[in-house]
Amino acid sequence: ALLWYWGEIISLIFLSEAALIHARAPGGPKGEGSQNELNSFLWTIKRDPPSYFFGTIHVPYTRVWDFIPENSKKAFQQSHIVYFELDLTDPYTISALTSCQLLPQGKNLQDVLPRDIYHQRGKGLYADYLFNAIAGNWEQKRPVWVMLMVNSLTEVDIKSRGVPVLDLFLAQEAERLRKQTGAVEKVEEQCHPLNGLNFSQVVFALNQTLLQQESLRAGSFQIPYTTEDLIKHYNCGDLSSIIFNHDTSQVPNFINATLPAHERITAQEIDSYFRQELIYKRNERMGRRVKDLLEQHPDKSFFFAFGAGM
Repeated sequence: ALLWYWGEIISLIFLSEAALIHARAPGGPKGEGSQNELNSFLWTIKRDPPSYFFGTIHVPYTRVWDFIPENSKKAFQQSHIVYFELDLTDPYTISALTSCQLLPQGKNLQDVLPRDIYHQRGKGLYADYLFNAIAGNWEQKRPVWVMLMVNSLTEVDIKSRGVPVLDLFLAQEAERLRKQTGAVEKVEEQCHPLNGLNFSQVVFALNQTLLQQESLRAGSFQIPYTTEDLIKHYNCGDLSSIIFNHDTSQVPNFINATLPAHERITAQEIDSYFRQELIYKRNERMGRRVKDLLEQHPDKSFFFAFGAGM
């Protein structure tokens, strides 16, 4: 479940631009492509003591840790309090993430999905494959969460299961270092927007995801931006790359020119809904809470680790 929570650098609407500076990696060789010359994903809030925002990426930490500049690691070490989107070390978080994905008790997907979608088969993408690949109770999940699960059925994602994502690794490190930790969001605030899609939108999204995955396996479709691309750009410090537009909520993009007009409208409605709920409303809510924390603890240095994709 931890692979499914999403993140963006929050809009710091309550902090003046003058109070926030982008911290570059420390000086080093000037040659093109030098890691020391690349931007880190670290911002410093100028106060005494300073606080920090660090942009994470939701991939196994082993794929990115060696590329994170020392200034970011030093800021983490020196901070008094570390805050994340969710409290990833709290058993309740895991339990609540699981619960919000499930259908009402006694129901399964066969009860709620159209028969043709439930039995959709193609190039190995069918119920048994999903079960064997994920080994989860997929038939009890809400369709929107099955859609997200199917979207993660890639070789890279399956091979990396069991390795903590960067956010979880930082949470474990903070715990090991006996730092005070916290979260600016509740599980329900992340789950409810996804569960808020209406049934026709969910069916459309799931069907499009299945069709995309079947086309991928048939070799007739290629995803423009893969997880590997995202890791590469993150490790290169490429914050401005358009690729980060595709790291929002692990939700696939359904808008394409081949869709019939009425389906294009549905795809645009879904995109607009997620953008409003998972970026704009969420950023404002998180910004208010960050501001409150900084004001309540003026003598403490905070390290806020949130997702870097916007």
